[in-house]
This record gives sequence, C-alpha cells and structure tokens, in this order.
Amino acid sequence: MAKARDYKREYKISQSKPRHISDRSSRNKARRAAEKAGRVHKGDGKEIDHRDGNPRNNSTRNLRVTSRRANRRKG
Repeated sequence: MAKARDYKREYKISQSKPRHISDRSSRNKARRAAEKAGRVHKGDGKEIDHRDGNPRNNSTRNLRVTSRRANRRKG
C-alpha cells in the first residue's frame, strides 16, 4: 500500500525556503504581466515559459507563451 504524502513536511523542506519563495513570486509576476498585456487569459491552458530557465529573469526577450504540456515536458 502506498504511503500517504506529508505535504506539510514537503513544504517545510523545500517550498518555504527564501529562494523558492522568490522564484515563485517572480513566476507569478510574469504571468500577471502577460495577462495584463492580453497574451494569456485565465483558464486558457497556457503558461509563461522562461527560455533560459531562470524564473527571476522576466525580461520580455526571455518570456514566451507555451502550452502547459510543452512547458512541463521541457524540463
């Protein structure tokens, strides 16, 4: 039988670190800017891809709109 995941422990180990918080907030900022510009819409299945893999680099040359499947398959 599979062991139940301990989400609280997972968050404490990785997602609560300052670097991860900064990365997440930068990704959210890029998404909000793309929504404001009309490039993506809520629920459209699109994501903002950081071409160089650095989520803190939100220059327009580094961002592109891709499908969720293509963006998640990239890594």
